[in-house]
Amino acid sequence: MPTDLTVEPTPIPGLLVVRLPVHEDARGWFRENWQREKMTALGLPDFEPVQNNVSFNHRRGATRGIHTEPWDKFVSVTGGRAFGAWVDMREGSSFGTTFTLELDEATAVFVPRGVGNSYQTLDDAVAYSYLVNEHWRPGLAYPALDLADPEVAIGWPIPLAEAEVSDKDRANPRLADAMRVRPRTTLVIGSRGQLGRALLAEFPDAVGVDLDELDVTDPAAVAAWPWHEHDTILNAAAYTAVDLAETPEGRVAAWAANAAAPAALARVADAHRLTLVHYSTEYVFDGTRSPHAEDEPVSPLGVYAQTKAAGDLAVATANRHYVLRTSWLIGDGHNFVRTMARLAGEGARPTVVDDQVGRLTFTDELARVTRHLLESAAAHGVYHVSNGGEPTSWADVAASVFELLGRDPADVGRVSTAQYVAGKAMSPRPLLSAFDLGKLQATGWTSEPAMRALRRYLTA
Repeated sequence: MPTDLTVEPTPIPGLLVVRLPVHEDARGWFRENWQREKMTALGLPDFEPVQNNVSFNHRRGATRGIHTEPWDKFVSVTGGRAFGAWVDMREGSSFGTTFTLELDEATAVFVPRGVGNSYQTLDDAVAYSYLVNEHWRPGLAYPALDLADPEVAIGWPIPLAEAEVSDKDRANPRLADAMRVRPRTTLVIGSRGQLGRALLAEFPDAVGVDLDELDVTDPAAVAAWPWHEHDTILNAAAYTAVDLAETPEGRVAAWAANAAAPAALARVADAHRLTLVHYSTEYVFDGTRSPHAEDEPVSPLGVYAQTKAAGDLAVATANRHYVLRTSWLIGDGHNFVRTMARLAGEGARPTVVDDQVGRLTFTDELARVTRHLLESAAAHGVYHVSNGGEPTSWADVAASVFELLGRDPADVGRVSTAQYVAGKAMSPRPLLSAFDLGKLQATGWTSEPAMRALRRYLTA
């Protein structure tokens, strides 16, 4: 019997063997069948089981078909022994891969969604137990596989002709004709915006929707969406008209898009065990200090800022969440750099504020950071993301654009924010916007310097 809890990989990706310490004496034995803290620390997914089932088998040779229910399982026996067999039914290079193992009181197996699961009892009176993370419901259809498929060639200890097998399981299709399980996809909400387009380029297999296809401010639309087809939500949708958010109509729209919608997505993420990535802004801070660390209390100034701060707090209630705060976003679309480039080409001499200081964030950088955090399984929570290098003012950025395009950087005039907004109906802006990037760097990410990315952006 094992004395230490261990988790072992198998040839089927995600299928894990768990060796369970068993404490035995004259009365019988005891084990911790599911111990979330210890097992997840060893690499077992935190799959959040919601139902525990037990299948009791009277006689040796009872054989259950290769079934691929749409949920994760944690299987074990609580009496006797069983021969377990698993077949990968997921689309991809591992389709058809098999693994077999004898299950006893010291062995359990984590079975990911899309892997067919079956067993054959090796003793009389075997109790086969399985935790699942979806509630069983009648009428559910899922792939199944012929136990005797010669291509899979499972070496059943008891020949199937001598085993107890249901008529239904004897009639299941062979691998060549079996339905493949499609992988869950990433959903990009707000896919037609600057960031949304960059996310789709970085996640080419993702499904992109805009608000005319999925209005996340509409509870009925959110409830009707097929969330079971996805494993990750990238929420790039937002109300970003900072000044219009101060109007009666804009205030309502901003609160709906930036606060209520993320709150709804957080509830969806927990209900369907999805990872929610939400994009926020430096506006959640009042800009009186720098650099901004993730644990700095939010202190929003205007309505737009207040709604984004509320959205951050709502998303943080989801079990699997990343809030990626970013600043001065530049991508494929209308933005400050494109405006300065146009003015440089037109021979204009713009005047730009020089006391708002921060860093540019290019959308391709933010999209790559998103992939990095997801694939590295970085700790959930808030991360500050921007390009690197020394902070600059908006006027500095404009002067760099002019210089890179062959204009004299001195053609960019400079003015304070107070002078610029005098007599205008504008929402307040934070003056100091630079982020502390230490938490992101600790995950293994090195941010490309903003000025290097600017040069690449203008010459692309």
